[in-house]
Amino acid sequence: MTSPSGESPPVPPDQPAVHEGGRSGRNLPAAIASGVVLGALVILSLIWFKWLFGVLAAVALCIALHELTVAFAGRDIRVARTPLYATTVATMLCAYVWGPEAMLACLGAGVVAVLLWRIRRGTEGYVRDVTASMFLIGYIALMAGFAMLMLAAADGPWRIVVFILLTIGNDIGGYATGVLFGKHPIAPQISPKKSWEGFAGSLVVQCLMGVAAFIWIFDAPWWEGLVMGAVLTVTATAGDFAESAIKRDLGVKDMGTFLPGHGGIMDRLDSLVINAFAAWALFALFLGSS
Repeated sequence: MTSPSGESPPVPPDQPAVHEGGRSGRNLPAAIASGVVLGALVILSLIWFKWLFGVLAAVALCIALHELTVAFAGRDIRVARTPLYATTVATMLCAYVWGPEAMLACLGAGVVAVLLWRIRRGTEGYVRDVTASMFLIGYIALMAGFAMLMLAAADGPWRIVVFILLTIGNDIGGYATGVLFGKHPIAPQISPKKSWEGFAGSLVVQCLMGVAAFIWIFDAPWWEGLVMGAVLTVTATAGDFAESAIKRDLGVKDMGTFLPGHGGIMDRLDSLVINAFAAWALFALFLGSS
């Protein structure tokens, strides 16, 4: 429900925190099954041919873009769909094959394409639609490019696995601790189910997983894994809140219905999208970029 001004009504400040997942109304068995299938597809793609993961990611991101496009249209925002799809796929390809410079060139070409594409429909709403399209280039295409830069490294499959695990760990730690101890919401007007207790649980799980990964997988100093686990806890949580804010502003509960028990593809990529940049930057700092 929205107010006459078009904004979603805020959650009352005195509303108690809801434990993560405890009262979400999700179909937990279906959610687990969907997660297992997605995880199996990711692992198999990385085992067979690492570029196959890029294809899988491109398909998922195009579906996510479709979900966002439909949600934006509900607010009478018409993004430049064709340039967005093309820029996302091309950015991923350029990042994987030719590196950061080609990735930036592709993003620049995408910006120009959006400006020219949208002008075909006239000037009414031009700034609104172009701004939303630019947002999606940064939110989806740019972040996807960072994931492909990780994949292109010699140990790329392992980097992707750790990047995903350090995002899943945030959900696991937050869910378990939130169910048991969650009482104090972080930002009740945006996401009342997220509590400080859940965040603390996420931080502990992420740091432990980061230390283990850097010692046993990368043969790197333990403290680097500790730093990565802590940073990705913050960015994953920020990604959750960012998507919650987007959905509240657009007046939707879920971005789609593609994944049983989860909602849309974008509802599962929220933390991964933001974590892609943070993971790439820390891997490049600690392990090198190639």
